[in-house]
Amino acid sequence: MIKSNLPLIINKTQLEDGVEWQLAIAVDLPYFEGHFPEQAVLPGVTQLDWATQLGAQEFGYLPEVETLEVLKFQQLMLPGTQVCLKISHNASKHKLTFAYYDKEKRFGSGRIQLKGDKRDATGQRESTAQSESKQQDGAVS
Repeated sequence: MIKSNLPLIINKTQLEDGVEWQLAIAVDLPYFEGHFPEQAVLPGVTQLDWATQLGAQEFGYLPEVETLEVLKFQQLMLPGTQVCLKISHNASKHKLTFAYYDKEKRFGSGRIQLKGDKRDATGQRESTAQSESKQQDGAVS
């Protein structure tokens, strides 16, 4: 997986079933260079990386992808636009479901199966003992 720099986040909203970000797609992002000469388009791999990074960070995972499911890129994401990215989380399966959109326009969507490794407060891999302890503490409360 590539490690793209994240776009400018204009707004973040907590939803009942996930999180939504409003993102500014700047015209000077390096990902537009050569993709394509006639009309710059944000590559799907960059969109996927942003969803992985933001979702993993939000829900406490390391951004390590196990599998990808039902990826669809419906519309071209062009420089100088603003889009919304909604990510919902299925904790029991370590899955993120994402969709990029602007009102009725759909840009891309899919599901990301993460490896399931959690991050500690410093962003490092949590040890198995730490994870099990947290799960047990959560089950008791």
